[in-house]
Amino acid sequence: MSEPDQNPMADAAAIAAKAPAPGGLTPYLSLSDAAAASAFYQTAFAAEEAIRIPGPDGKRLIHCHLTINGAHLFVNDAFPDFGHPLEEPKGYALHLAVDHVQPWFDRAIAAGCTAVTPPRREFWGDWFAQLRDPFGVSWSIGGKEP
Repeated sequence: MSEPDQNPMADAAAIAAKAPAPGGLTPYLSLSDAAAASAFYQTAFAAEEAIRIPGPDGKRLIHCHLTINGAHLFVNDAFPDFGHPLEEPKGYALHLAVDHVQPWFDRAIAAGCTAVTPPRREFWGDWFAQLRDPFGVSWSIGGKEP
């Protein structure tokens, strides 16, 4: 007797039903490798993965919920086969508000981000830095202390 077909999307629905539902505005990034991005963000920005839902192929992620410094970030893989092709990130930056800019900047650089603007005090009085991650996403880090 053959095994009944498993429906990975039924498993995904069960996982999603248990997921925390953040309020407010949450960025949702479609990337070239969401699993690698999650691992990278855990190293670079001390992200914690709250939930991971694999896609129907079992390789790509249809949803990954991360928290970074108390904020939420969603990532997934592109699914051109379902009408969601990969598009290069452009026209935005993710801003990370922290108490001390330098340690966050240093950790991100050590993990593989590229410095765009090193930490410095800006004319508005805050410390500020800009980075680009290996997935093409622009990040800024700002705070009251270096």
